[in-house]
Amino acid sequence: MWTATDTRLVITATATVVLVIVLITSRLRLHAFPALMVGALVLGPVAGIGPSATVESFTDGVGGTLGDVGVVLGLGTMLGKLLADSGGADLLADALLRRSGARMLPWAVALLAMVLGIPLFFEIGVVLVLPIVFTVAVRLDRERGHEGGRDEQGRSTILRVGIPALAGLSALHAFVPPHPGPLVAVDALGADLGQTLLVGIVVAIPTVAVAGPLFAHYASRWAHAEPAAALVRSGGPGRQQGATADTEGRPGATADAAEIPETPEHPPPGLTATLTTILLPVVLMLLRTVADVAAPEGSPVRAVAEFVGEPIVALLLALLLATRTFGFRRGLSGSEVSSLAAAGLVPAASILVIIGAGGGFKQVLVDSGVGDSLAKAATGAGIPVLLLAWFVAVLIRLATGSATVATVTAAGIVAPVLAAEPSASPVLAALAIGAGSVFFSHVNDAGFWLVREYFGMSVRDTFRTWSVMETLVSVVGLLAVLAASLVV
Repeated sequence: MWTATDTRLVITATATVVLVIVLITSRLRLHAFPALMVGALVLGPVAGIGPSATVESFTDGVGGTLGDVGVVLGLGTMLGKLLADSGGADLLADALLRRSGARMLPWAVALLAMVLGIPLFFEIGVVLVLPIVFTVAVRLDRERGHEGGRDEQGRSTILRVGIPALAGLSALHAFVPPHPGPLVAVDALGADLGQTLLVGIVVAIPTVAVAGPLFAHYASRWAHAEPAAALVRSGGPGRQQGATADTEGRPGATADAAEIPETPEHPPPGLTATLTTILLPVVLMLLRTVADVAAPEGSPVRAVAEFVGEPIVALLLALLLATRTFGFRRGLSGSEVSSLAAAGLVPAASILVIIGAGGGFKQVLVDSGVGDSLAKAATGAGIPVLLLAWFVAVLIRLATGSATVATVTAAGIVAPVLAAEPSASPVLAALAIGAGSVFFSHVNDAGFWLVREYFGMSVRDTFRTWSVMETLVSVVGLLAVLAASLVV
């Protein structure tokens, strides 16, 4: 039965979420980390938890979230840095693009972005992939004699191949562990990581196809892009100058790149070695899922598969392999490999603290009982769990511009609803939240400005390309999740 206490809790939680949104999006432009702390520390006492208990709840949430997610993120960023600076990513791009004609080029780029997007954060993937894509687009225009960067049908070549790259990176960021959003949702909802990874890849494939090459076919007609010449000529700031995203996600902040140039003494790794290294964690986590289904419980095969398929173990093994394939085999010393890997941790710092504070805010929401109240409301209203998960994430995404904040907050709200409906799938709920968390990026999203600056587009054209593409990723992803619910 709905009570006055439930009403008070929902009003308090809503007001606190609005407070966090105002702190992040108003003229204060407070970083999400302290904004989430303020929200949690206000919510607890007002909701009746008590000051001391609120602090304890928040710190427990921070520790629990970072304990599960932080190690995975650290290993993933180190692996991504070695991949970028070894030349392995360039080698993989050349191999894919050389084998695709002009007609299939957008599909090849989308595939490239999806492969590279497995171990890389979205921002790192952008600074790694887009300069390569720009160079290929300009080369294609030159070979075919296109005027003004447009083909015979008036399509911008850079947008025609750049949008599929963004779609591939964005979809992987939303749906596939070990990216932070899916990891947080998996942890909060108690979903199986291996199953989430497998279903996430299945969901991402049609999503990227629609939001990437198919959408780019039309969007490249009505928008104009003119990236900086330095991005077209070189490997981009991620390779040449050590540039990364700043704390707001905008390009330009300089980290310790510790770049080792490609020379005869330091040749790039081979294609087979590159593919083996970056796909190893995915294979190991999928192996764990297969073993859980096919191998009898307690068998040695299942025990080994469950161990190596743990995210931290799988990524650690991939990182150790990367030190050889991307480091020692190229002639680098141990100190050089260590320096490169450590430089990869710099762009993860802001993400880690936001995730930690989000986990603390989520825990205060849970301990206050507001989740149980919302579960009552959702159950009474008859809203399907998957639609509820998506819609809550959409609202928070639109308000804050942060996919991570949307994921963490929505997961905390949806968790008790799942507990009240045993038939609901935590895996699909996690993916529905991931879909909602990327809905319609606009001016309060750092990614909006990152893409605008890299493509050299106007704000209007960024809305008509990037923002619409993100909405397609969200909506098509939700439809794919709903379709999967009919089968799973």
